[in-house]
Amino acid sequence: MEVKTSLLDNMIGVGDMVLLEPLSEDSFLENLRNRFDHNEIYTYIGSVVISVNPYRSLPIYTPDKVEEYRNRNFYELSPHIYALADEAYRSLRDQDKDQCILITGESGAGKTEASKLVMSYVAAVCGKGQEVNKVKEQLLQSNPVLEAFGNAKTVRNDNSSRFGKYMDIEFDFKGDPLGGVISNYLLEKSRVVKQPRGERNFHIFYQLLSGASDDTLKKLKLERDFSKYNYLSLDSAAVNGLDDAASFRTVRNAMQIVGFMEDEMQSVLQLVAAVLKLGNIEFKPESRCNGTDESRIKDKNDLKEMCELLGIEQSVLERAFSYRTVEAKLEKVSTTLNVAQAYYARDALAKNLYTRLFSWLVTRINESIKAQANARHKVMGVLDIYGFEIFEDNSFEQFIINYCNEKLQQIFIELTLREEQEEYVREGIEWTNIEYFNNAIICDLIENNQNGILAMLDEECLRPGTVTDETFLDKLNTICAEHQHFESRLSKNSKFLNDHSLPHSCFRIQHYAGKVLYRTEGFVDKNNDLLYRDLSQAMYKATHSLIKQLFPEGNPAKVNLKRPPTAGFQFKASVGTLMRNLQTKNPNYIRCIKPNDKKASHIFTESLVRHQVRYLGLMENVRVRRAGYAFRQPYEPCLERYKMLCKRTWPHWRGPAREGVETLMVDLQVPTDEFSYGRSKIFIRNPRTLFFLEERRRQCLEDLATLIQKIYRGWKRRTEFLQLKKSQIVVAAWYRRFAQQKKYVKIKSATTMVQSYTRGWQARKLLRELKYQKRCKEAVTTIAAYWHGTQVRREYRKFFRANAGKKIYEFTIQRIMQKYFLGLKHNMPPMSPIDKNWPARPYRFLDGVHKELQRIFHLWRCKKYRSRFTEEKKAVYEEKLEASEIFKDKKALYSSSVSQPFKGDYLEISKNPKYQKLSSAVEEKVLLADVVNKINRANGKGTARIFLLTKKNVVLADQKTGQVKASVPLLDLASVSVSTLSDGFFALRLKQGSASAIKGDFLLSSEHLIEIITKLHRTGATAADQDQLNIDISDEFLVQFKQDKVCVKFMRGAARNGNSVSCKRKNNRLLEVWVPTTA
Repeated sequence: MEVKTSLLDNMIGVGDMVLLEPLSEDSFLENLRNRFDHNEIYTYIGSVVISVNPYRSLPIYTPDKVEEYRNRNFYELSPHIYALADEAYRSLRDQDKDQCILITGESGAGKTEASKLVMSYVAAVCGKGQEVNKVKEQLLQSNPVLEAFGNAKTVRNDNSSRFGKYMDIEFDFKGDPLGGVISNYLLEKSRVVKQPRGERNFHIFYQLLSGASDDTLKKLKLERDFSKYNYLSLDSAAVNGLDDAASFRTVRNAMQIVGFMEDEMQSVLQLVAAVLKLGNIEFKPESRCNGTDESRIKDKNDLKEMCELLGIEQSVLERAFSYRTVEAKLEKVSTTLNVAQAYYARDALAKNLYTRLFSWLVTRINESIKAQANARHKVMGVLDIYGFEIFEDNSFEQFIINYCNEKLQQIFIELTLREEQEEYVREGIEWTNIEYFNNAIICDLIENNQNGILAMLDEECLRPGTVTDETFLDKLNTICAEHQHFESRLSKNSKFLNDHSLPHSCFRIQHYAGKVLYRTEGFVDKNNDLLYRDLSQAMYKATHSLIKQLFPEGNPAKVNLKRPPTAGFQFKASVGTLMRNLQTKNPNYIRCIKPNDKKASHIFTESLVRHQVRYLGLMENVRVRRAGYAFRQPYEPCLERYKMLCKRTWPHWRGPAREGVETLMVDLQVPTDEFSYGRSKIFIRNPRTLFFLEERRRQCLEDLATLIQKIYRGWKRRTEFLQLKKSQIVVAAWYRRFAQQKKYVKIKSATTMVQSYTRGWQARKLLRELKYQKRCKEAVTTIAAYWHGTQVRREYRKFFRANAGKKIYEFTIQRIMQKYFLGLKHNMPPMSPIDKNWPARPYRFLDGVHKELQRIFHLWRCKKYRSRFTEEKKAVYEEKLEASEIFKDKKALYSSSVSQPFKGDYLEISKNPKYQKLSSAVEEKVLLADVVNKINRANGKGTARIFLLTKKNVVLADQKTGQVKASVPLLDLASVSVSTLSDGFFALRLKQGSASAIKGDFLLSSEHLIEIITKLHRTGATAADQDQLNIDISDEFLVQFKQDKVCVKFMRGAARNGNSVSCKRKNNRLLEVWVPTTA
């Protein structure tokens, strides 16, 4: 038999407030405190769960706990949020009932954490599989994204949700999640531009500045310092326990899991950065000629960076901050904005930009997590919405939040009563009407379409003329003055004229949770929530992909002159849709309570909790549940729990469970008016009756425990005696066995010793005999060997004496040569032709052979080295060899050119599009292309020219245009003159009388002089089919310039022009070239 625990077992205080006796507000609070002190943070009111925030981690959410509450009856275990989540999930899966879980409470009470726990439990108990796990992960990871953009640090909560969230999780017929849909309600947009003291802006601003990389911040034009941004409060920028940098990484990862693309994430961050930049825009007044003031932007740097982020023309947005255009049907009127209006426009744009971005995020998440199949789905809704708010200064936000809570309280009472009535009818129990406070009159005061406060606020916002908060309050005083839940200093009810706690600019509404004083300042503006059309149109002109989606009304082609719906109208419609949605589902309630304002564990502030108990209507909820029957339980668990109280039902009842319960109640003589029998449950009217049963059960369990202890102790003693007896027999047997084993081992050891000595003596005797035989055999062999040697030597002695010297000499020479060649084989030098190492000569008579072998080896390795050359490499080495023959020991520049490869085409003339025209003009293959300086005889200065060498011509072209300046056939070249120094000057001397000699010789300078002269020398001889071109190496030579001959003289000296060669004209017949001695 499976033993099950119960809500009533080991109970600290009372686990279900319906069973609290006596019932009062003080006993209610004391029970909560008692359970809170013992880490019991969950308590029931029937099927409603009360959750008290412990402000610390408790070990009650482990996987083991999930398994413990899985598929268990709601009242079977101690109160826990998992019990409610399991009950809702099983009802959805097994009974095909759509569920909703309503989580309410004030800021800091733990609503968001409660919604996470519900979702994590459902994710843990539903099906598994790759696709199912992906859907669960996306649903769970949507929370970090929405928390980053919709939560903020407040004085009451470090992670306060500043928006209402309702998520519909859709399941298939098996209970596996398919997807979800999220709805958001009333994001606190005013927080974007202003935060109360001790509070922060939305988390994402701080996470971005703390966690983004330096490269990301640079792209977003942001700095890490919070103080640089006006929209961020500094007194609470850092929060204990919050790691903004780590949270940013978590948000980025969550967005990837949900399905955001990288460019979408970048676009979102750009809009967040744009909001920060927007807050830094400041205005200054500027007087116009007509005497009016208009606004101008002080520093346009932030405006410029914001426009660059969003792709907006700076002038367009600047004008939108300075002018406002009002359009009628037939005309447009443009008015200037003063400084106050400009700041209002800036803040309105910031609030709208962030609010629309948040709504886009919710829509984008819905696209990723929505169910793909079109079949009907089972739905579980989770509502995490702001609780009732009563602050020192209550404004428009608190008014509509409290209106929403009034509607939730109304549906809570209706659905609770309906659930009670349905259960009574289902079980066949007579239903009696229950008296309770119906807050429909308060809802009507707020939402009535004609005389409701929201309707009058919309009417004030839409009517022409001067509209202020004072005119709105006057209207309320006129229309709502007689309402019993409305109070004002100027209402017709004169009893408030002397009430100094009620200021003139305020009104008071008596909500179900208590009276709340509202200050009308800002009601009209916040309800209007106007964004100037100029700003909408400026945003629509942005090239940023996301901005156009956020501001569709800015499209000039779709101008709508109708006034947009007010914030109050939109929220009222959203609440109406939510209420209709909730009424179609089976409700489950979680009431969250904050134990203290210090966010500290183990502190229970009675006054604060009492206030929350009142405005959550918990006492009224208990009274509604207790108005009929306080406790109900199915027959099977009831019989299982109390069957030991009756001899006829203990230990096993044979028959239907209901008859067993009837027998039990008759035997216990419980009055018949204290309980009723339903179809499947027994209903107990008074908690005292239940406690009577529990007390009898406790006494009976004590008696049963005593009996069990007696029987167990007798059994234990008998078992111990039998065990001792058995052990004695086993010990004796083991001892006898041990003694015999020990005796056997001793005899065996002695026998082994005698055997070993006998075998040793026999082995030694055999060894002596074998050794003697071996010595005899060796002696005979030695004598025979000596005798045979003597005989042979005696026979061949006459032959050895005649040729012994010659034989010994030849043998010695042969051994020396063999040793010499083997030494060469093992000490061969490397295969590099430039390596001059060779093994030393061991004997003088081998001198000739040694040198010849060295020469042959060198020739052989040179041949091997040359055989690896390609044709191109061979040509390069031939050029290098020819350069060596021309310049070695003749020109100082040669030594520095040896290590430099001859590249030839330094300009890549055929590939470079810049020289395409020049490449097409030269038909032959270009052997060398380089930039040289053509020396002017007039001043000795150089002009850059492109030097091309082909097989038949030398071409000089302009470096910039590529136009050919001169083309000289190689046949017309007489010689080339260069100096002996380390300069790059050379002269191309032309043959007298040739066509190319009209303009005279060419004096040029190049960094690749050695390569140019070498290629000219090789190519000139081939082209001319004659002897090679004459190379004149001299420090003084003549150059023919047209009709005159000029002497070019090279001299060494100190550096004059930096560290380079300088050329200077001395007279009409002399050019001096100074070559630095360090060159």
